[in-house]
Amino acid sequence: MNYLAHAYLSFNHPEILVGNMISDYVKGKKKFDYPPAIQKGIILHRAIDTFTDEHPATKKAKEVFRPHYRLYSGAFVDVVYDHFLATDNREFPGSSLLNFSAQVYTMLDEYTQWFPDPFSRMFPYMKEQNWLFNYQEKWGIEKSLGGVVRRAAYLTESDTAFRLFVEHYQLLSGCYRQFWADLQPFARRQFDLLVSDQG
Repeated sequence: MNYLAHAYLSFNHPEILVGNMISDYVKGKKKFDYPPAIQKGIILHRAIDTFTDEHPATKKAKEVFRPHYRLYSGAFVDVVYDHFLATDNREFPGSSLLNFSAQVYTMLDEYTQWFPDPFSRMFPYMKEQNWLFNYQEKWGIEKSLGGVVRRAAYLTESDTAFRLFVEHYQLLSGCYRQFWADLQPFARRQFDLLVSDQG
């Protein structure tokens, strides 16, 4: 999953949120450099990613992008899932996405000393351009798909990915709905186990 889903699945717990958001930049045992509560967010992020990769709906969604992007197809699906979450009125009715996005940035601002360098450099742009809120817009997804390419070693363009997203919009939306119905309760169980463990 991408940033919006990881933020949402932190269930308003500030330290879990931090770990969940920075996890991609914390490799292996580096997680032990962080306070225990942030470590739990990193653990939660990794559990969510494993669940996502193994879910049948994700495997189906990856096939949209795989012929052109091979191993990077999962990264594009992560971005696409955030679009469908952002536009999911069951999760974000009315103006709640805007309020949620602002709340996330405010919570993260209190923990900037724990940001790994790459996330520290990126976060001001995320906040200023309101990435979390703009995932609901197709142009926001177009920019995010471009971001995947900029971070990838072997990709040169994202125009094809955006075209595939638009062409297969309904199929991808269906994959999201099937996947999210399973992910949300899984993430909640993992969260509850982590916060109840005092170790």
